[in-house]
Amino acid sequence: MVRPKPLAQLAWPLPALAAWGLAWLTFIVLPRVGAPAWLALVLAVALGVALALPQSTRSRRLMVAAGFPASLLASGMAIGLPAWAWLLPLGLLATAYPHRAWSDAPLYPTPEHSLDDLPPLAPLADGERVLDAGCGLGHGLRALRRAYPRAHIEGIEWSWPLALLTRLSCPWAQVSRGDMWAQSWQPFALVYLFQRPESMARAWAKARAELAPGAWLVSLEFEIAEIQPFARLQTKSGKNVCLYRVPGAHPS
Repeated sequence: MVRPKPLAQLAWPLPALAAWGLAWLTFIVLPRVGAPAWLALVLAVALGVALALPQSTRSRRLMVAAGFPASLLASGMAIGLPAWAWLLPLGLLATAYPHRAWSDAPLYPTPEHSLDDLPPLAPLADGERVLDAGCGLGHGLRALRRAYPRAHIEGIEWSWPLALLTRLSCPWAQVSRGDMWAQSWQPFALVYLFQRPESMARAWAKARAELAPGAWLVSLEFEIAEIQPFARLQTKSGKNVCLYRVPGAHPS
């Protein structure tokens, strides 16, 4: 039996067309079952935003999220809505991806099998704590669980809607809402992140200051400038995984 692909994995622009169609369906059907027009608008835009988050690039996320409200304005059907109703979906978008998080990595999912080959290179004892720093919608958490099924998997995410959704979809992980840069990394044997190239030096400085000697920093796609990785892996999707080990007296 062939499993249907998730919406975000369909060939572009099918994800955008599907998201816009579902948003329009929500906006049209809800008033017919008694919902107020402003609520139908908010829920339709919320659906578009939720379907936009897993898209692979910022421009595609923007297109998916903005497609329904832009087409609604162009259609003239928004004339009967109160002006304040448009503040609600804008607030929803700002809450889902707040300005504070713009300086960190864009929301991009970790490929499912990208960390499968980590354990032989970075072995962990049963029960050791692993952190996904900036866990988004939980793709990295699931990849870490595949690689280290006996580890204690944790995640931290600045956006509280994303943190809430990830808690629901990954009940086996401990997910908190907070600042990955303010949280101490000291308790963790391995920290995984998918950041921007310009933030990697900051991540390495934090790892050296807080992680124990011999602990691991694992980065998807981006290397730390002028630091030789302990090892490099290449995923089936063509992405690089870089392993860094905190220097010092490594535990035996």
